[in-house]
This record gives sequence, C-alpha cells and structure tokens, in this order.
Amino acid sequence: MHHESGVGHIGGNLSVLDCLLVLCHEFLAPQRRLVLSKGHSAGALYIALWSAGRMEESSLATFHRDGTLLAGHPTPDAHEDILFATGSLGHGLPLAAGTAFAAVLRGREDRDHVYCVTSDGEWQEGSTWEGLIFAAHHGLRNLTVLVDHNRLQGFGTTREVASMDPLGDKLRGFDVVVSVIDGHDLAAIRDACSQRHDRAHVVVMDTVKGKGVPFMEGRMEWHYLPLDADRYRSAIDGLTP
Repeated sequence: MHHESGVGHIGGNLSVLDCLLVLCHEFLAPQRRLVLSKGHSAGALYIALWSAGRMEESSLATFHRDGTLLAGHPTPDAHEDILFATGSLGHGLPLAAGTAFAAVLRGREDRDHVYCVTSDGEWQEGSTWEGLIFAAHHGLRNLTVLVDHNRLQGFGTTREVASMDPLGDKLRGFDVVVSVIDGHDLAAIRDACSQRHDRAHVVVMDTVKGKGVPFMEGRMEWHYLPLDADRYRSAIDGLTP
C-alpha cells in the first residue's frame, strides 16, 4: 500500500502495527474507542481495521490518492472508528483524555474505555504532558495510553533530539499506573490492554522502527523514505520465510 502510493513513514508504521492489530481485532467496540495520536502511522491503522473486517479492501487502494478518505494522517470523516484528525503530534492524548472524561461525566466510566496510541517523540510536546496531568488529576481509570517507544524520530534518536530517557521513570512521577512491555509481544499487549486500574494506565512499549524488514530495522531514515521498486522487492523477500 505504501509502495504503490509512494508514501513514507513505513518504519513507524511497522513499529506500531502489532499494537494496532491487537486493538482492532480484540478491543474495538462501540464502548471501547481508539485514538491514534501518532497520526503518521495511519497506514498501519487502516491495515489493522481492514484485517479485522472493519474496512473494505477496496478502500486500501485509494490510500493517499486524490480525493481519498484514507489520507496519510487520519481524518474523522474517513471511518466510524476514527474519531479525530491527528496530523499534528501532541493532540491525541488531550483528545483521548477529554473523551474518557466525557464518559465519566455521563456515569459510564465502568463501561466506556479509551485507548490512545502515541509516539515516543510526542512526549517532547507540552500538550502531551498537559493531557497526562488532566488524566491524572481526574483519575481517568477508563483511559489506557500506549507509547510506541522505538527511540527514533524525524531528525535522529529521541535521546539526541530532546531526551526524555528513561521515559518510564518520568511517567511514574505522575499519579498514573505505568507498565513497560515488549511492544511486539502480542500476549503482553493483550494483557496490558485488558488491565483495569483505579487511575489511568500508561503502557510504554519497547519497539523497533521498521520491525520485520531487516534493512529498515532501527534505521532513522525509514521515518520518511518511500519504497522504490527494488527496496519493495527486498522488503517482501525479507518478510517471506
């Protein structure tokens, strides 16, 4: 899909794909909603929704084309499971926290749950920390935040750009539950998403950018680069057992 449309961001899509597959296959429901704050991983979201039978395969061929509803970042009119446009990083957690708080105001916090998937680079954004402060202050036990912690962003490593390491320790300074897991272990993701606490739950997922494609893994340039024909064939060969 990314190759045919000539669109990049494939590395960060692959680092978060396992998480989105678990969420879309096993957790999405009318009372359980997903906010993809990491909007540049829209491709992974569309594939996860399609594989879970929640999106038509024919729609995938329109990805990033003129007039498409499946843009390079999610748009709220694209699909019933996409609540917000999340192009600019740092917006998703405040929106997710507000959605969770709306359920509290309606007395539905034991029924309605919100999952928010962020990048690790977003934790350099003040708005993300403000969203966390809001969630902690209101004790939003119906909010689970999952951090795609691949340690790479557009211009280098997160440590080089604006270090928040170790991120888990920073998060523990707030009144939230923090877990650190392998973000490619489906059982660990499933368990983290199933947990319920008396306050918000933040799950730091240790991941690998470009996971599954040997020449992409851990390489910053695959934050942006599209796949030409030769690299596409090489990627497919690398994924084929």
